[in-house]
Amino acid sequence: MHPTDHIQIVTFRLAGLPPEEYRAHAESVAPVFAGLPGLRAKAWLADERTNTYGGVYAWESRAAMEAYLHGPVFGGLRANPRIGSLMSRDFDVLEAPTRITSRRDAPTVPLAIAPSDRWAA
Repeated sequence: MHPTDHIQIVTFRLAGLPPEEYRAHAESVAPVFAGLPGLRAKAWLADERTNTYGGVYAWESRAAMEAYLHGPVFGGLRANPRIGSLMSRDFDVLEAPTRITSRRDAPTVPLAIAPSDRWAA
């Protein structure tokens, strides 16, 4: 994660879509996400116990995230009848403390969400 990134957390539930089918689909569309303008990284999330899936996105700016929200990729997710309880939240990054806690010897990656950090969709 870069200290000046804009973070987005998207969660949803599978509605009649088997988890293994979703995983295969996610792997097949990952290259599309890799090419999204302004996306630095995406961590794909899965919790089969609660049927909660999604991603943590590190965007280079709020504008890049908003372009994604209004674009065809997120629009396809929103229109998919096999995806339910879709929620998107976004956050600014507190630059100073993030720089302090960033490992200098590690590659830049998005933050992971611990299982206890869930919220109701």
